[in-house]
Amino acid sequence: MLQARILSFALLCVAMLLWSAPASPQGYPVRSIRLVVPFPAGGPSDFLSRVLGQGMSAALGQQIILENRTGAGGLTGVDSIAKSTPDGYTIGINSGSALAAMPFMMAKFPFDWRRDLSLLTLVARVHAVLAVHPSLPINTLQELVTYAKSHPRKITFGSSGAGTFTHLVVELLMMQTKIELVHVPYRGAAPAVNDLIGGHIDMAAVDVSALVPHIRSGAIKALAVTSATRSAALPGVPTTSEAGFADVRSDNWYGLIAPAVLPAEAERRLRDAAISALRSAELKEQFATHDAVPSPSTPEEFAAFVQAEQVKWGPVVTAVGIKLD
Repeated sequence: MLQARILSFALLCVAMLLWSAPASPQGYPVRSIRLVVPFPAGGPSDFLSRVLGQGMSAALGQQIILENRTGAGGLTGVDSIAKSTPDGYTIGINSGSALAAMPFMMAKFPFDWRRDLSLLTLVARVHAVLAVHPSLPINTLQELVTYAKSHPRKITFGSSGAGTFTHLVVELLMMQTKIELVHVPYRGAAPAVNDLIGGHIDMAAVDVSALVPHIRSGAIKALAVTSATRSAALPGVPTTSEAGFADVRSDNWYGLIAPAVLPAEAERRLRDAAISALRSAELKEQFATHDAVPSPSTPEEFAAFVQAEQVKWGPVVTAVGIKLD
């Protein structure tokens, strides 16, 4: 009888422990996950996000639904992520400028990435190319500078938005060469490219993938790749360094972020799913079509990279005097 009572008591204790134990790792995720993209559908960041989302969805066993939340050169979308509920069901892609350059453009920035965001991993580094409409009588970067000096404020250039790298790299060109161009900001790369093709603006410096088909068709002319190395998609186009403008350099880049203070299990599973996708042969092949290099990293490596980018772009923003207030 005593043994039976002891056994019953032991079983009751086990049952109570099981009932009160925290949810198992398989408890997350139990529903679809929202992936915020800070630029319009149809642009480079949208494509990369969709590919990454598909890979992560397969690893997590739940659908990842993209939400394009545009505005302020990518800042609106990133700010919405920082202010989302930190439950693991809202993640997002950051534009590089929203973390590395825009903090220097506003007296009161809406968030602090160190405090308000979980940096899960870098996603990709992307080559950018400076291109012009064929109506401009120029074929090289040096010819652009010469023409602009004799036609001050006559050349318009589009960007993904004020304060984005697509804006800053041209500001850097103007600063280095003392030329004057007119900035036309858009809500993403896709509308800027459409207006460049249509001749509504004269020039743009955006991700290679957004311009390659139009460069190959002759609809626009490529002058220089703004990255440190030539683009595999445009092997005949020189870098800005090769064209004689070594200080005019900018890579675009994207990262995967979430609100700060995520549940540990959610953060681990999200990051593991992203890293697995970024290391897959299928994703690498798809990213290559957009001249993007997968760049998986640890959160610590991601944070160090953002800090290095701030050191690079802060002085440029200050020198040019860009303000978003």
